[in-house]
Amino acid sequence: MRFFAVVVACLPALSSAHTIAQRVRVNGNDNGELVGLRVPNSNNPITNVNDGSIACNSGYRTPVSSKVIDVKAGDKIGVQWGHVIGGAQSANDADHPIAKSHKGPTIFYLAKVDNAATAQPSGQKWFKVSEDGLDGSGTWGVDRMISAGGWVDFTLPTCVAPGQYLLRAEIIALHSATKAGGAQFYMGCAQINVSGSGTKTGSTVSFPGAYQANDAGILVSIYDAQGNPKGNGSPYKIPGPAKLTC
Repeated sequence: MRFFAVVVACLPALSSAHTIAQRVRVNGNDNGELVGLRVPNSNNPITNVNDGSIACNSGYRTPVSSKVIDVKAGDKIGVQWGHVIGGAQSANDADHPIAKSHKGPTIFYLAKVDNAATAQPSGQKWFKVSEDGLDGSGTWGVDRMISAGGWVDFTLPTCVAPGQYLLRAEIIALHSATKAGGAQFYMGCAQINVSGSGTKTGSTVSFPGAYQANDAGILVSIYDAQGNPKGNGSPYKIPGPAKLTC
């Protein structure tokens, strides 16, 4: 019995409902598994908004991809999430790409860097380029991600300045966010090179620093009076700065 308990204790990541970013596509063209991404070894979330790894996660799978993905301002960029690397953990995996209980927003940020393949996430300045939260029907960004087979796509604003960037894809799961430290942050960073004639890089924030533990969109109940995760009657406020507008 003790041996069984020890084995179970060693398997939290495998038996959890967690998720990990693992593919990037541009205008529908998939670059392949783990290509152009900083991919962590674990699908576990970060729960402390002051964690030094909250920019791009940590403990990357090696070798880290050296690919910098070419995109044009105005392109449609997507990141795919999955329960484990490769997608589903097993046949009929109910937690792939993430458990349906893990409601919350999906968000994208950019940080301009000199070399996306080698830039360190710490110390970068990030601006938001996309966000998808709770709509009027009670459907979350995560719900739309699940319906799309784990993909979250957004259109890169046409006014983004050319250059190399880290693209930060994020999910915030709010099923336990009624207590401090209950929100779960999942993130992965892609390496991209943007071409175009834009001039903007938006209002920037730092990670950590962009979020506070008691922000309205982080310390929050997402449940209605009947216990359904469709919002509590107030509009849901996605944390972080306003997204870039052209």
